[in-house]
Amino acid sequence: MNRRDIRLAGPLLLAAALSVPALGQIKPNATAADVGLYAGPDRLQKLIEGAKKEGELNLYTSAQSDDMGAVVSAYEKKYGIKVSTWRASSEKVLQRAVTEARAGRFTLDIAETNGPEMESMHREKVLQLVKSPHHADLIAPALRPHGEWVGTRLNVFVQAYNTNAVKKEELPKTWDDLLQPKWKGKLGIEAEDSDWLAGMFAELGEAKGRQVFKDIVAKNGISVRKGHTLLAQLVVSGEVPLALTVYNYKAEQFKNKGAPIDWFSIGTAVARPNGVGVARRAPHPHAAVLFYDFEISEEGQKILAGRDFVPTSKKVDTPLNKLPLKFVDARVTLDEYDKWAKLYEEIFGKGR
Repeated sequence: MNRRDIRLAGPLLLAAALSVPALGQIKPNATAADVGLYAGPDRLQKLIEGAKKEGELNLYTSAQSDDMGAVVSAYEKKYGIKVSTWRASSEKVLQRAVTEARAGRFTLDIAETNGPEMESMHREKVLQLVKSPHHADLIAPALRPHGEWVGTRLNVFVQAYNTNAVKKEELPKTWDDLLQPKWKGKLGIEAEDSDWLAGMFAELGEAKGRQVFKDIVAKNGISVRKGHTLLAQLVVSGEVPLALTVYNYKAEQFKNKGAPIDWFSIGTAVARPNGVGVARRAPHPHAAVLFYDFEISEEGQKILAGRDFVPTSKKVDTPLNKLPLKFVDARVTLDEYDKWAKLYEEIFGKGR
């Protein structure tokens, strides 16, 4: 390169340097982009210093209070940051995040909810790309191509049964086994698991899947209930002796408390990553990125594993993450939602 080329390139290089956070600094009044993309060797130190100055964090989540509370409490204790948690259904978390962003109200720091809702927030430009050193420790399905949210734990759809009402040796080994008369009036399913159905059809084939589930409902009926926790509770009470779509962690939690419930899988279980993301206009960006890092760190992932979740970190080994799994991509769930939701209702009916 001659001197003339260097003179011409100089302004372009300067502009490029100013367009991204320098490795050695995070500028004053930093945005979530400044903090989330920072890659200096003192990254953790700067996150902690900035978070302590901010002093607080606003978290929107659909996770059960006891489950997310364990992560929040550990974060607060470790860093001295006060977390304000707003909990609602995944649909309401998405609705509030998008509504506030469109209205120019920026109170959200961290969104923590189901994968499809996280993907919707990405599409609505609510979330910020984060470069975290902990990404290298996560399984591939936890990482999104755009990098604006990351999977923290897996919701694994399994079958659960009341151990007082159903003997282990009588459990169905195939979906066709549920056509037997002994299952009449004993089956239940969650009302909105269309993403599970998409995964099952990918495994069984659409024609076979459609036929077998329609036949099961026609011959033996099925109780359709809204809420995975409710469905697991109904298994525990015996009102639903066998449920087709229970989250494995919830069945495991009840089982570990001595409830008469256990779970199994007919064939390959369907799994969906749930995740965490930093808001693009987070009012407390250092605290937000620090929480993001904490939840996907080995320490945070062990806390989730202790709550019987399937963690996404390869550093955390549990019996639950050895299951053979069929992953449902959140993008497919969103892009084909109408198709699968309509088919799900057509086969199983509406919930109550």
